[in-house]
Amino acid sequence: MFTHEDLSKMQAQSLKMQSWIRQQTFSPEMEKTLRRFSSWEVAELIFRVNQSTLRGRLSADPSLPQGHVEEDGRQRWYSLEEINELRRRIKINRKSLLPKRPAGKRALRVAISNFKGGAGKSTVALHFAHAAALDGYRVLCVDFDPQATLSHSMGLSDVTEDYTVWGIMARDLVRETERMNAVTQGAESGTALPQRQLPDAITGMGLQDLRVSDFVKPTSWPTIDIIPSCANAAFVEFASAQYRHLNPEWSFFAAVSRYLDQLPAEDYDLMIFDCPPAIGYQSMNAVFAADMLYIPSGPGYWEYDSTTSFIGQLSEALEDLSAFNGVVPAGTFALPKVFQDVRFLLTRYESGNDLHRAMRSAFMKVFEGRMTEHPIEMTRAVEQSGRFLSSIYEIDYRDMTRETWRRARASFDQAYDEFKAYALEAWENLEDEA
Repeated sequence: MFTHEDLSKMQAQSLKMQSWIRQQTFSPEMEKTLRRFSSWEVAELIFRVNQSTLRGRLSADPSLPQGHVEEDGRQRWYSLEEINELRRRIKINRKSLLPKRPAGKRALRVAISNFKGGAGKSTVALHFAHAAALDGYRVLCVDFDPQATLSHSMGLSDVTEDYTVWGIMARDLVRETERMNAVTQGAESGTALPQRQLPDAITGMGLQDLRVSDFVKPTSWPTIDIIPSCANAAFVEFASAQYRHLNPEWSFFAAVSRYLDQLPAEDYDLMIFDCPPAIGYQSMNAVFAADMLYIPSGPGYWEYDSTTSFIGQLSEALEDLSAFNGVVPAGTFALPKVFQDVRFLLTRYESGNDLHRAMRSAFMKVFEGRMTEHPIEMTRAVEQSGRFLSSIYEIDYRDMTRETWRRARASFDQAYDEFKAYALEAWENLEDEA
């Protein structure tokens, strides 16, 4: 017989092992640190210019960052801060190395979502965030999944639920209820409408007093921040049901969207959401806040079946939420929900596998122009990056054969380049900031 006490003991034992694993994975200080990048990587893979061209520019201007030379080699190694300084100060053939960003637009928000666990949502979110950072973009990740894989991969493990999406939603409930009560007090008829009451158990938490910046945490990447998650945030589904009962007019699905609207527009270029493998309060907040929906799927039949169920249930959920149209103040958000783009991406793909090729053809036929051209291939390097909570961009190519590393990187580079092209088009279509 097992009770909650037995489960608690199992968790305590697991946490001890988790600490040991983190020591093997991260630095001895149990903090994730970002490696330096070789001049070869900077030239060919990041700036995509000839190595000799970059060396010539560095030689001609000693004030540019010159990198660090290790004791046992001649290769120069650059931090991401140094890479970004080079990006700002160097032009190649009179062309800027800075990434494209549509003028007058807020950050683009992308939700990476699907029903199926193991579809590669966290892997895609992690790699796209890192690829975008290397591309020169400022990125905010939002981890909606209580499994917190993205948060752990970004080096965050000591997170309390107050500073997760649950905290944002509870904060929004109190603030929205206060706003509604203020409106009813000032009704044009002069008649005070019923007040919505929240219990002290909610208002007494003080979440409504937290600043917008309190939820945002830095990562080992200087241009990537994250709103993390943790296992305790799993009870958001139960709590949110209670919150809706306390205030039925609270537009719970727009809580995160309202929060993101409060962030300074100049802080980020791209926001990437990692969603849980279910349709619930957290995932609906993610897809509602998103401008673009990216749906990863494995190449098997069951993944195809799950993806079909996901888009069907998501469609029904978004249709139900349209009933809130007219209930909330005009101008806060639009109903029905509109995405600038929806794309499907195959993950864990093996080009030599007959089933995978057949399923890819099925995906292409069913979703027609919505299917991305470049799947993410399953390679030994990809498997290794998952085991060590790192992206292929964080792994030093000297830790394996360069060809193995480069093949894995090429797969993610192609997927990211395609994502970037779709993202820029969607970004252009956003309304200009007021």
